[in-house]
Amino acid sequence: MSLSPSAARKHLHTRTIKCEGYERDDGLYDVEAQIIDEKTYPVDEPYRGHRPAGAHVHDMRVRLTLDVSMTVRDIEVTTNHAPYEACPGVAPAYKALVGAKVGGGWRKAVTEAVGRTKGCTHITELLMPAATVAFQTMGSWPKAGEVATEERPDQSAKKPYFIDGCKAWASDGPVVQKLFPLHYRKQG
Repeated sequence: MSLSPSAARKHLHTRTIKCEGYERDDGLYDVEAQIIDEKTYPVDEPYRGHRPAGAHVHDMRVRLTLDVSMTVRDIEVTTNHAPYEACPGVAPAYKALVGAKVGGGWRKAVTEAVGRTKGCTHITELLMPAATVAFQTMGSWPKAGEVATEERPDQSAKKPYFIDGCKAWASDGPVVQKLFPLHYRKQG
């Protein structure tokens, strides 16, 4: 389904965020994320000078390497395009996230490690969709031939983190009733 037709307007800016998840041969997982900002018109920046339409304002990349417990084993950060000379210098600060766990408390760990002047706003923002892609990469979606139910041997009686996290996974809804009946709660 598409959005409704828009009012008359002029396209000025595009932000593209791309995240990809990989299972490595060594049993670890990589999540790579990239953010690119572009203006649709030429600009004169105070440090880089004249920039043609479509030139990258920002182009930053992150690679999170995680183990099966979602703990950061390594992180690599690169700034390919940024409007200020200081921007690429933040990369080493992100190593403070090694040992942090993606999941509950992730946002707080990121803020403590690289918040404010310790990091880059754009790279720090990029760590949030990277975290959700980590869950999609390593999470509960079964591979072909498997069934996503509590009968799977890797499932426990503990309520999965995603139940009651959105409308589809409401504990009183049909998805939980079918896939995780132990955690289904009939309303009323």
